[in-house]
Amino acid sequence: MRQNISVEDALESILSQVRPIAESEAVPLNQAYQRVLAQDLASKVYHPDADDSAVDGYAVRGEETITASVSTPVRLEVVGEAPAGRPFSGEVRPGQAVAIYTGAPVPKGANAVVRVEDTVRDGTGVWLLKPANVADIRRRGDDLRLGEVYLHRGAWLNAARVALAAAMGYPSLPVVRRPRVGILSTGDEVVEPGQPLPYGGGYNSNSYALVGQVQDAGGEAVVLGKVPDSLEVLKRGLADPGQLDLLLTSGGVSMGKYDLVRRLLESEGNIHFWRVKLQPGGPVLFADYRGLPVLGLPGNPVSSMVVFHLFGRPLLFKLLGRSDPPYTGVQATAATAFGANPSKRVYRRGVLRWTPQGFTVESTGNQSSGVLRSMVEGNALVVLEAGVDAKVGDSVTAIPLGFTV
Repeated sequence: MRQNISVEDALESILSQVRPIAESEAVPLNQAYQRVLAQDLASKVYHPDADDSAVDGYAVRGEETITASVSTPVRLEVVGEAPAGRPFSGEVRPGQAVAIYTGAPVPKGANAVVRVEDTVRDGTGVWLLKPANVADIRRRGDDLRLGEVYLHRGAWLNAARVALAAAMGYPSLPVVRRPRVGILSTGDEVVEPGQPLPYGGGYNSNSYALVGQVQDAGGEAVVLGKVPDSLEVLKRGLADPGQLDLLLTSGGVSMGKYDLVRRLLESEGNIHFWRVKLQPGGPVLFADYRGLPVLGLPGNPVSSMVVFHLFGRPLLFKLLGRSDPPYTGVQATAATAFGANPSKRVYRRGVLRWTPQGFTVESTGNQSSGVLRSMVEGNALVVLEAGVDAKVGDSVTAIPLGFTV
């Protein structure tokens, strides 16, 4: 069992132990949001499927409009109209124009469009006050070309990608099966919200934070409840957790007498590492228990959330085969001072803001790992290497939480 390893070594160890899920399923478009695409998708259509108008105006023969101006307008006879969905079936001949609307195919014979604001209608004719513009015609396949791949395996299906799949002609999408992630809380002091709170106890916030974090990463959360500080009860709780791809435990992984998760995995599992040189969340462990990967998270609420973001989120991305990074860092200017730890990397909670001069970040205040509200007040983790404080005005790396930059 490796101990006191770096964040990078811990993450490498985790990712080397898991393989992407092979199973996939087809789901309707309206159920595909926040799923992961299981295969490349090629467009089934051209879009647009014909040269069409990018504006409302008149489709004309461009060479007849070259001299058009406010002082020397050109008059053409309007011989029809072309709304979107009802193309003009005839041909634009010399001296003629067709009223055309955005998205309508350009009629045969026309090769340019005059915008409606550059015209004056006159009975059966129209006066052109500017030359027609070829650039106001969108060419066939300008957006999508038949047979070309525009969405790739591993893509996280957000609104734009689902919309693109619909435009490509797909009524349903092949997606990777969601990883099933068990969430088990431990500790005599932990009680469910709504129950009487005993002296020295605390409500089970960790399970509900992890449910949200698992779902945000694309997984399916399976809440397994809470077990007390009893090795036998813990064994029974893990005897048949169901079909899971990952087990998250909360609490019981530190060095105390009642840290029973670590003791059970030491005796009956295979611990790949225990304790990582980071703050908060140092006593994290990663193990196998009867073939099931187990990520043991600390019991302090902030530690649990930070460790999941740094390790659990990348693990789920690996299972899903996601092609986007699980998190990214940006450079920001420290608006308040941030203190380092002399011997380990620290992740301070901060408030990240965009200004015309770039990103700034300030501390949420109390950085205790038990102050859960700091994860609400903050939207980023400020990364400080061992022994390297950040003064006001220094450039720091911040990992955004809850939004992408």
